[in-house]
Amino acid sequence: MVHFESSCPRILDLGGHATTGLTMSMPRKAMQELGFQACCLRCDAPDESGVARCSPCIQHHRNVREVLASAPPDDPLYQLAKEIMAMAAEPHRYDHDEVHGRALIEQQRLAGALVGERVQPSADDIEALFEQQRAKRQQNALQDIANQNPWKDQPLPAEQAQEMAKKTWELEGEENEHYGARTVPSKPIQKVDRSERSGEDTTLTDRIHASAAAQAKSNLDETATEIFEELEFKQRQSRREELKSAMKEVKELVDDDLEF
Repeated sequence: MVHFESSCPRILDLGGHATTGLTMSMPRKAMQELGFQACCLRCDAPDESGVARCSPCIQHHRNVREVLASAPPDDPLYQLAKEIMAMAAEPHRYDHDEVHGRALIEQQRLAGALVGERVQPSADDIEALFEQQRAKRQQNALQDIANQNPWKDQPLPAEQAQEMAKKTWELEGEENEHYGARTVPSKPIQKVDRSERSGEDTTLTDRIHASAAAQAKSNLDETATEIFEELEFKQRQSRREELKSAMKEVKELVDDDLEF
């Protein structure tokens, strides 16, 4: 953790005191992709492109990311480092944290100060936006992709439709004994063997949802996406275990009441 130890204090003020009064720099694109844009907001380097001191800083934080990516997933120290990096990358999602909340709010304030005052759109700008939206055709996944019916744009000729209907409803002289038959309540129904049906694969479900949540973060590179996916997966698994434990306790309480 040599690389990360020197970065932690600059990402979040672990003591709860935000750094103010410094000359801020606009976060570099490379630092944003790495998830360490918080360091740029607290850096006193001139806000100019091609500053010499930015290159070794970016390389240092890239090494930090490589250390975190290759770290054991169950190590509590590295897990804490990944959580801190997640907070620094998306402070608006974690500014309710009791320990780091103040520093995360200050980070958002510093970022907002660099944006500047927003220019109010004029009526012409709004009208042009509406015209652009009207001209753009929205793709419908069901109608344009899933529906591969060759007659979706024009109806089937009458002769072909009649021939298709005849083949569809024709039983070819054979009588189907189950066609239109009703269920007889008094007749015993054979039990279905469900021993090979494992049910929902909750691990796979959580992994898919975690991957989708990580892929939604378009400002991160591949390594950062993998780290966030693993964090999201572990959080979902933890919440699922808590729910199972609670349901088990409720079942035990209900079973105890039924005994009386």
